[in-house]
Amino acid sequence: MASATTESQEAQAAASVVPSGRTVVDAVSGWLRVLDDGSVDRTWTGPPEALPLMQPVAPYSDPRDGHTLHDLPGEPNLRVYLPEAGKGEDRLPVIVHLHGGGFCISHPSWLMYHHFYSRLACAVPAVIVSVELPLAPEHRLPAHIDTGVAALRRLRAIFAQSNADAGGALNTDPAAELLRDVADISRVFLVGDSSGGNLVHFVAAQVGQDGTDHWAPLHVAGGVPIHPGFVRAERSRSELETHADSVFFTLDMLDKFNAMALPEGATREHPYTCPMGPQAPPLKSVPLPPMLVAVGEHDLVRDTDLEYCDALRSAGKDVEVLLSRGMSHAFYLNKFAVDADPATRERTRELIDAIASFVSRH
Repeated sequence: MASATTESQEAQAAASVVPSGRTVVDAVSGWLRVLDDGSVDRTWTGPPEALPLMQPVAPYSDPRDGHTLHDLPGEPNLRVYLPEAGKGEDRLPVIVHLHGGGFCISHPSWLMYHHFYSRLACAVPAVIVSVELPLAPEHRLPAHIDTGVAALRRLRAIFAQSNADAGGALNTDPAAELLRDVADISRVFLVGDSSGGNLVHFVAAQVGQDGTDHWAPLHVAGGVPIHPGFVRAERSRSELETHADSVFFTLDMLDKFNAMALPEGATREHPYTCPMGPQAPPLKSVPLPPMLVAVGEHDLVRDTDLEYCDALRSAGKDVEVLLSRGMSHAFYLNKFAVDADPATRERTRELIDAIASFVSRH
């Protein structure tokens, strides 16, 4: 009888066979392949031990570890974490989560997000609304930004006074009713991992440009880009790779994802990946809420993330920085490392504590 690992490898190999008559025209090793008919195969072909982190977690209405989990289908689809602490008299702030994946992969239902954001919901405590984002190359930027803004619009609609304002049956969904019972949409915080960190900047900027009156009663009180995928064209490969120590995040992968996600013909200096670069509007002119930027000491994009923080300060923005010592990109999403390694577990606790403190002060 074959081992579980062997069976997994055989299943992946079978799933990754190119259909007859088609060829692979582009690929990101391990993660996805683009075929000549325009279809995309996202079968994981990397190390099989990573597969459990990508398994979806089903919703549940009976409390587990102090919270319940609900899916709210619609445009866009939302996943809602409700901590049991929300049953008190005080309404809870809302964290809108924008997942990472280089704009090209992943889903908010994956275990890697679930284990962190379910814990964060209870620690703050806060309602967490995780947004299902479109994926490139089928959907290039700014589709992801537009979806993040649409999620806020949908959240505001849930609290509208009439079903007509909220899109008909939207207000009758049980998850929507639970949200209205416990959430305070005057205190919304945007949190994003990796490429989701890029989206925090641009979704917040769009809301700021629209103005307070346009979004009332919803108010974005702060943003938390975690290891945002910011890059600069002039940085050499050797400079960028100095801090990298993760086989799941390489410069080639970053370049491939950006090429698939950015508008046709765009380079690394495009504002979507370099909001402090020469092609971007001056940061002084960009209306942003207070920001807490989380940076990994051994992250491939550490220096560029710190450059972003410096640029925010120079523009007079309210910004705090959390540097996770000894940690690489998105370390806190690796449940196995968090469970087994004391240093990773402690840095993850520090990150959660920092977000909780940031939310409590804004």
